[in-house]
Amino acid sequence: MPDPVICFGQQPCGIFPKRFLFAKIQTARRLKREIGGKIVFFYHDSDHDRRETVTVMQDLRSGRKVLLNFEFENKIQKLYSPLYLKGIIPDWKAKLERQLPAYVDRDLVEKFKGITKVYAADFCLAMYTAMGLMEGINVVRSSEPSFRAAACSIDDYFVDLPYEGEIVRARARDGRFWLHKGGDKFIEVPAQNYGREQVSPTRDTRFRWMQSVIGCTHYVSGASEQDYINKADGPGVTFVERETIDNSADGYIGGNE
Repeated sequence: MPDPVICFGQQPCGIFPKRFLFAKIQTARRLKREIGGKIVFFYHDSDHDRRETVTVMQDLRSGRKVLLNFEFENKIQKLYSPLYLKGIIPDWKAKLERQLPAYVDRDLVEKFKGITKVYAADFCLAMYTAMGLMEGINVVRSSEPSFRAAACSIDDYFVDLPYEGEIVRARARDGRFWLHKGGDKFIEVPAQNYGREQVSPTRDTRFRWMQSVIGCTHYVSGASEQDYINKADGPGVTFVERETIDNSADGYIGGNE
């Protein structure tokens, strides 16, 4: 029997990770203690939705909650570039450093100050690593060209394409490429040739695409994932729902739950 491969997946999910990601990590670590093997974090940094990195923080004095997020270089990046290519404006970090003591302790402020990454996905991962959350975990990124080249073909996908001086994540449909502007409005990106290294999955094809490379034996899923993952895409995989955690969408700032 092969050694267990315990996997969980998540987009970059906040300057400080959302508590539901911490719960996935804790669940994966528990499984490893029970059955051995290794843990793989499928870091889906190909997603483009800026809402994924909204961080809910609580004022340490008043208890009031605030929403924090990156500020990006321009509107096209903000709306359409994948998270691994969303550039952070330099002033944003300096401004947030002054605000953070109201929400986190001094140790986390210093960790935040030490992060020098200039793209949103890189920044998030560096912060999670500085917090010790990635210790002993193999991180696999969906933006990695070698990963994309090795992944299976899928019939529902996005393509990273040049558009107005930026790289955008456009939905492919019938040989044409689209950016969703909102409601029933779309922008068409000029058709062009592309390779497997530019392709990333939609929500419904993501597990099959990921599994074709990682080959996990156990998958730790979030509450919403339970509803849309087609378990037939992972024959033989044991699906484990993440442990429950209070205020799951808030930012995790340390401590054992």
